[in-house]
Amino acid sequence: CRFSQMLHPIFEEASNVIKEEYPDKNQVVFARVDCDQHSDIAQRYRISKYPTLKLFRNGMMMKREYRGQRSVTAIADYIRQQKSNPIREVQDLEEISSLDRSRRNIVGYFEQKDSDNYRTFERVANILHDDCVFLSAFGAISKAERFSGDNIIYKPPGENAPDMVYLGSLTNFDLVYAWTQDKCVPLVREITFENGEELTEEGLPFLILFHMKDDLESLEKFQQEVARQLIGEKGTINFLHADCDKFRHPLLHIQKTPADCPVIAIDSFRHMYVFSDFSDLSIPGKLKQFVLDLHSGKLHREFHHGPDPTDVAPGQPIQDLASSPPESSFQKLAPSEHRYTLLREKDEL
Repeated sequence: CRFSQMLHPIFEEASNVIKEEYPDKNQVVFARVDCDQHSDIAQRYRISKYPTLKLFRNGMMMKREYRGQRSVTAIADYIRQQKSNPIREVQDLEEISSLDRSRRNIVGYFEQKDSDNYRTFERVANILHDDCVFLSAFGAISKAERFSGDNIIYKPPGENAPDMVYLGSLTNFDLVYAWTQDKCVPLVREITFENGEELTEEGLPFLILFHMKDDLESLEKFQQEVARQLIGEKGTINFLHADCDKFRHPLLHIQKTPADCPVIAIDSFRHMYVFSDFSDLSIPGKLKQFVLDLHSGKLHREFHHGPDPTDVAPGQPIQDLASSPPESSFQKLAPSEHRYTLLREKDEL
């Protein structure tokens, strides 16, 4: 790969620069994988373009890969940034009352910094600092909030939103991480031109609500039904919402326009399927069945061969049965030999 060969000496020089600053091998490790020889590793981490730079923390691959400049300075600066402390220490509890409540905040109250409880909190913050704001308070400053011992509290967006307290073991990394991730990463996320490629790289199909930006009522209803019907499907499909005006091109793929919004669709990265009608969202189990029919292959089968003999197709047919369903639009976000993204489509529009 010509581009891999071009990056290799840059990557190696950046590793040498960082090694001088962090000589302890437990601090930063640079590694390279020949994906021809180790195709199992490439498959495990869904590597589909070369070269790819992935960041791992505590043995976990981060969702956001490195997409900065391919230069020694830029790569070294990225590592320095990753090594910065993701937790802001507060010196007065008054600082907590003036937090930006448009953000998701996680606040840890600890007796002392040199403790297993805080080290667990620190590990979690290192992984999720892009999704939440992390703060900590210690000793006498935090005493008022430690009436039953060290404590972690989630402060969700919204001035009047109630706080949520972590009730599990503070030394169990898996429990703390799972609880914090659930709070920091919304069940229904917005897809944009900026994060589309990143979401595609997670490798999960999309269940998308296309809605007008000011149509918050449809979004709230979609969020409620996803939480009610599909919480068990988290990890098998990404729940997303998109601005109809900005994503006119994917709508055209399913023969829709912003005037048709709100519209619900699934993008399997092979084809796109349309939910019968947004008003059907209130029918118990209807949305869940739509997703289950994707997993079973029913949506794909019915688009090619017509409804099953004893059933009605949950996806609205938008092409003749003799032809294929619309091709995926968001698969173009996935890196390929001929890189073509929706961002370019936006520029063309």
